[in-house]
Amino acid sequence: MDPRTTCIVIPAYNEAGVLTQVLEQVLEEFPFVVCVDDGSSDDTAARVAQTKAWLVQHPINLGQGAALQTGISYGLLDPTIRSFVTFDADGQHQVADVRRMLDRLDRGDVDIVFGSRFLDERTSMSRLKRLVLKLAVAYTNRTSGVQLSDAHNGLRVFDRRVAEALDIRQNGMAHASEIVSTVAQRGFRYAEEPVHVLYTEYSRSKGQSVLNSVNIVFDLVFR
Repeated sequence: MDPRTTCIVIPAYNEAGVLTQVLEQVLEEFPFVVCVDDGSSDDTAARVAQTKAWLVQHPINLGQGAALQTGISYGLLDPTIRSFVTFDADGQHQVADVRRMLDRLDRGDVDIVFGSRFLDERTSMSRLKRLVLKLAVAYTNRTSGVQLSDAHNGLRVFDRRVAEALDIRQNGMAHASEIVSTVAQRGFRYAEEPVHVLYTEYSRSKGQSVLNSVNIVFDLVFR
């Protein structure tokens, strides 16, 4: 896959602490990076402006789902873009995993590749968090008909047709299940690839907790 035809979408909310490093690592391989500042109150926008990434701003915080939709819509304005990547701003995703997922998409037999924390042993998390995420996966699989091992991983790679079909309405964490539902409804071909999600003290402080996993289930059931 030609990196020049790939758009990396990075939603960011108060991520000034690590964002410059994350953006520079991605930009080393992918020239078209769209970072959506989702109404941050810190220096997130200024950090993006110091890099070669494109900065798009929400005047208020609308949630990760809305930030992803904004970034994808921005990327679609460029007719040369053929593939999209959703990538977290807090340093927990790995560029090496993006390369492998793009290679998988490039085979041409799938339309979207989901990253999974549960297909190998590299990602370390508590037993309780693992249990809650598995329950969320079971709910999503049952209601969507798509069978995944990890439905709420923010690292995804998909082609332009999928990007054009997405209309993310869930602004909370349940947007991940909304994406899965679109895949099911439109009959897109999908696959999973093992990825290493690195939970640092910083990423945990940004919401990577068991409570956040419970919030995913709450969003799914009550929204």
